[in-house]
Amino acid sequence: MNIKEELQGKSQNTNGEIFDFFFESKALSYKSLLKGFNKEIFSLFDLIYKELDIDQGIKDLFHGEEINVTEKQSALHHIYRDIFSENPNKFQLDEQLQHCRNSIQDCIELRTKLLDKGIKNVVTIGIGGSFEGPKLLIETLTNSSTRHFNHIFLTGPDHIEFNETIEPLVQEETFFIVSSKSFSTDETLQSLELAKKWILKNCDFNSHFIAITSQPNKAKELGFNNMITFPNEIGGRYSMWSPIALPAILELGKDFIEFLKGGAEADNQFLYDSEYKDFLKTLSFSDLWYSNFMNRETRVLLTYSWKMRFFNDYAQQLEMESIGKQPNKNSIFQKTGQIVFGGFGSTAQHSYFQLLHQGTSSVCADIFTIEDYKDKNRLLFAQSQAQANLLANGDNADLKDHEKVNSNVPTNLFTLKTLNPFNLGYLIASWEHRTFMTSQMLEINPFDQYGVSAGKIFTNKYLDEHGG
Repeated sequence: MNIKEELQGKSQNTNGEIFDFFFESKALSYKSLLKGFNKEIFSLFDLIYKELDIDQGIKDLFHGEEINVTEKQSALHHIYRDIFSENPNKFQLDEQLQHCRNSIQDCIELRTKLLDKGIKNVVTIGIGGSFEGPKLLIETLTNSSTRHFNHIFLTGPDHIEFNETIEPLVQEETFFIVSSKSFSTDETLQSLELAKKWILKNCDFNSHFIAITSQPNKAKELGFNNMITFPNEIGGRYSMWSPIALPAILELGKDFIEFLKGGAEADNQFLYDSEYKDFLKTLSFSDLWYSNFMNRETRVLLTYSWKMRFFNDYAQQLEMESIGKQPNKNSIFQKTGQIVFGGFGSTAQHSYFQLLHQGTSSVCADIFTIEDYKDKNRLLFAQSQAQANLLANGDNADLKDHEKVNSNVPTNLFTLKTLNPFNLGYLIASWEHRTFMTSQMLEINPFDQYGVSAGKIFTNKYLDEHGG
């Protein structure tokens, strides 16, 4: 009997079992409430992990090997984390490390220059990772009442967005960050054109614009003299560690380095810590188990922290763009990434929780809370604990028949010690590691996105054919 047949056999008789696993670091703790998953299943997945030599794949990632095979390049988003690590690995060339360090310092120093110019509004033009990462950092780690600037994120294709958010501003008080890895994104180019016309009514273009890009020559062709660059080997959805995070760095200043250090802590554990690897294996293996063998192709992310509400959007893009691919024909897994959605837990309880508790759809759940909410925000913390237990285990003894819940949702419970830059960096890097490990188990490339490219190609084709 092969491993796939063994796993299919296990799927018939594990419904009542709960996989109980606990992990703790200085940033967070994790508890599994995974119904229908057990140690035997974990061991079978671990055999696949070893056969595929995924430990070597992890080393290849951090050593800068050509792991993005379709685009024939490495994936270097972790380089910014290593630069500021307490225990740096320095796997890349010194020249590249220094360039990246200088670019982060340039971002930190820009705040004073903008304030001295009287800038009040910072408009970020960007979409995808250029939007999700900086937006998450600003909303999660800064307070709207103490920010240095009024931040506006301009996503692009609808002119109404520009008219309503930018037209009322004063040109002299407004600065544009144009975040584009390639300067080939249609939405970004359209917003840039509108913004350029608007600013030139009263101001000089290069005094009020900066480009954040990996393609400086393309930026120059568009008129930019003012730019900060990053390596081309950093993908959009992995770019929040780089100067793409400039809007957030303008607020965080040197605290952004603490965010990078948190990511570096997770990186070093991914490379060297077996307990951390078991934590990630639990996440990755169970994701694959539920989607491939238990018909649970949807996972809901519920943050019981209002400040963390944008984490769901970030994780959705990271996972669905990285592992939303066709299966490898040589893999035993024929279902790849799960559908990921979610929101602020308390709001969700009055929205789609009815389906989660009593509906017929099969889902999994990731729940997030903050440990110091036990005292600071007792209701929110209590909701996170009660809902995690109710989704996974149920407690129907005190409920009437029409009130009883399914109690069959496999649940992961994540508890940050407190919400700060270091801990958030640790969590987000860990989410990248979870995604990477799953991609390696699936034998697919998490660093390309040809499905996204196809949409661009056919949109342009339509415009060409219909006079765009």
